[in-house]
Amino acid sequence: MRSMFLISVLALVLAATHALAAEIDWITVDTSLGKTATVQGEVHRYGIPRSDLQVTLDGVTIKPALALGGWVAFEPTPDGAMIMGDLVLTENEINPVMTKLMERGIEITALHNHLIRATPATFFMHVRGHGEPVKMATAIRAALAETKTPFETPAAAPPQNATIELDTGKLDKLIGTKGKMNGGVYQFSVPRRDPVTENGMQVPPPMGTATAINFQPTGDGKAAIAGDFVVTAEEVNPMIRALRENGIEVAAIHSHMLEENPRLFFVHFWANDDAVKLAKGLRAALDKTAIAKS
Repeated sequence: MRSMFLISVLALVLAATHALAAEIDWITVDTSLGKTATVQGEVHRYGIPRSDLQVTLDGVTIKPALALGGWVAFEPTPDGAMIMGDLVLTENEINPVMTKLMERGIEITALHNHLIRATPATFFMHVRGHGEPVKMATAIRAALAETKTPFETPAAAPPQNATIELDTGKLDKLIGTKGKMNGGVYQFSVPRRDPVTENGMQVPPPMGTATAINFQPTGDGKAAIAGDFVVTAEEVNPMIRALRENGIEVAAIHSHMLEENPRLFFVHFWANDDAVKLAKGLRAALDKTAIAKS
């Protein structure tokens, strides 16, 4: 009886959240932020790439979709929305952006690198908020006005079936899920097996709880790879050992959130080598973590 009661309560909460999501004026949120969302379930996620930056690492010019892809995502809640995001900043942009965010009620949850040796250096400011969606969108836009982040209408994206100089079928098989094209980069999102919550709210993969793996072709079957593994404490060292044994560099290990359950760590990586070889190494590392079955 208790389990049936809990299931009924959960169903009511989900139904209420769905109704609230329908009530949010998403067009006004889009306008306030100056971006158009990608909708995944109830989550509205906005890409904020730093296409204005010319960042190089080990002779590779980094495409925004590889390692400069800022974002913010909104998940409806009973009293508005929860937001999480990751803003890509240059060194001199950090303090002005942080000041604007805090003035407008947006919290800072982390500030750190995702890459090493890159020129110019970039930093990643992780944020969260809870409240009225338009107000939070306006706050994010006002903070990013302190940067050179572009908000003009981007050029038309290539079709999803556009070709890339990589054997994507082999990469899909090795990683264990279907990737997608985005701005000249082949991307994978690998969710964890078990749900993640923060403050009692489930944090779905589009809110930043899935392992991100990105391949940017660099010629002759090679690719630069970057992204981050989302792991629990006991998974950190077995996973990074698998990366290092396969020639993949660990660029950073840190947290992105403050009150998540289970406690998560984000391990960022980099390499530029044969794409299939790197995919095998990434698969070995994924096998050390509790990922969802595709």
